[in-house]
Amino acid sequence: MKRGRLPLTALRSFEAAGRLESFTLAAEELFVSQAAISRQVRELEALLGKPLFTRHHRKVRLSADGARLLETLAAAFDSIDERLEDIRGRSSASVLTISAEPGFAGCWLVPHLADFRARHPQIDVSVEADTKLIEFRGNAAPLAIRHSAQSTAWPRTQARHLCDVHLVPVVSPTLLQEGSPLATPKDLLSHTLLHEENRDVWTRWFAAAGFSPPADALRGPIYTDSALTLQAVLRGHGVALVDSLFVQEDIASGRLIQPFDISIPLGAYWLVTRDFGRLSPEAQAFADWMGECFAAG
Repeated sequence: MKRGRLPLTALRSFEAAGRLESFTLAAEELFVSQAAISRQVRELEALLGKPLFTRHHRKVRLSADGARLLETLAAAFDSIDERLEDIRGRSSASVLTISAEPGFAGCWLVPHLADFRARHPQIDVSVEADTKLIEFRGNAAPLAIRHSAQSTAWPRTQARHLCDVHLVPVVSPTLLQEGSPLATPKDLLSHTLLHEENRDVWTRWFAAAGFSPPADALRGPIYTDSALTLQAVLRGHGVALVDSLFVQEDIASGRLIQPFDISIPLGAYWLVTRDFGRLSPEAQAFADWMGECFAAG
């Protein structure tokens, strides 16, 4: 097929739909309607004479031919994006953008950024708090810090392990002075339990402590991320399960107390990028700093 006749719009729609395995998400990314994505994909399939997706109820999956085409398109679009960024002079930018999980950003990254700034005063860091894994294209952050309970890799990216997550119970000393003492794990139920996302982790922690509380005993406020939960427990609103990484300084200073030496695992944090070998000098400096921080810890 001659280059002048390449169906570029349809290829772009297919690439987004195949990468996200969703016509709806592709439409949101490209700022068009879902019907437009579906139409472009159907026209491309008609041109090729082969189905690129298998359609299921409310979901689509790439066919074998679709997977092959996506692999080629993703590599081509990534190469085009990298060349455009090289021409624009990405390495000369004065601001390095880092995409990080909101909890990690608020509880660890921001408190430690002064150290990075002291080592690299010429690099200004912009922190974007987000839970979705970005595509590392265009103006997107070149590095992302993501948490996963199970995954260790993501398509078309490279990932480096930073640290495992271990949740520990913490409480404000003020709350202990005003409330009941904590002699056994069961005594935690005399205080308000603070939850992150859902109540499952407290159920797991009590099981690890050898106790199964009734469901109605696990009531309490639910927060969307670790930073909010940490703020609540610091203000004496209740007892929380928080990543031990986030409360090391608070426990050492006495702002928080860990009443029991019982923890439960909850996945790990990863440093993710498209290609560690092709980072800008600024991004490479940040990646090296992160590696040093967690190698030492």
